[in-house]
Amino acid sequence: MDRVAPEYTFSPAPQSRQGGQARRLLASAQQKLRADDDAGAEADARAALRADGKSAEAHTLLGLIATRKGQADAAGRHYAAAAELAPANAIMLGNYGAWLCGNERSEDSLAWFERALGVPGDRSAGLANYGACALMAGRTDLAERASRAALDVDPGNALALNTLAQHYYASGQYFEARAFSQRRLAAAPATPDALRLASQIEDKLGDTVAATRYVQRLRTEFPQARTAGPGEAESQ
Repeated sequence: MDRVAPEYTFSPAPQSRQGGQARRLLASAQQKLRADDDAGAEADARAALRADGKSAEAHTLLGLIATRKGQADAAGRHYAAAAELAPANAIMLGNYGAWLCGNERSEDSLAWFERALGVPGDRSAGLANYGACALMAGRTDLAERASRAALDVDPGNALALNTLAQHYYASGQYFEARAFSQRRLAAAPATPDALRLASQIEDKLGDTVAATRYVQRLRTEFPQARTAGPGEAESQ
């Protein structure tokens, strides 16, 4: 079953000691990235890195750009460099953990999320990422604990809700899976995976009407997505 990948995040450290030139270049790079000008953003981020060779923020932007270009190895190098340069920055640590998790190294990612969670600040996103990657690594108890802890901080965290729905579905606890699936669909816009999972849960509970309703919604909202109907196993 498809997993929801942790999202990479970027936020310049407020305590940054970079010079004015590097800061201006980073701000420009972020604006261009938001405008989908990847080439311009990359040029500015590389210029910022030349101005400040220890800029974790520049490496993070270059990692984001490499990810968008499908250059996974290059992205990993930049995220690793950012984490090394800013070992007390939870975002930098979590970004590298997310890269590891998204590149079939989910077990390796857990240590980085643990380090990120040791840094004071908003823990909801980090806990949700930790839980999702723990589930990918087969660490189901850890996935459940981390995801529930994320929901204690933010009851509407879609990633944590999705992880718990997946976990309970895989473990055969279909009523629990239904509860978290419904909360997930109420918390954020639907995705094909979320609708497929909801349909499969209802099928296991014997509610073929509800299962079919989710399949119909999937076909309507995501006509290009593969449909897994009631009783059909979803590909791994």
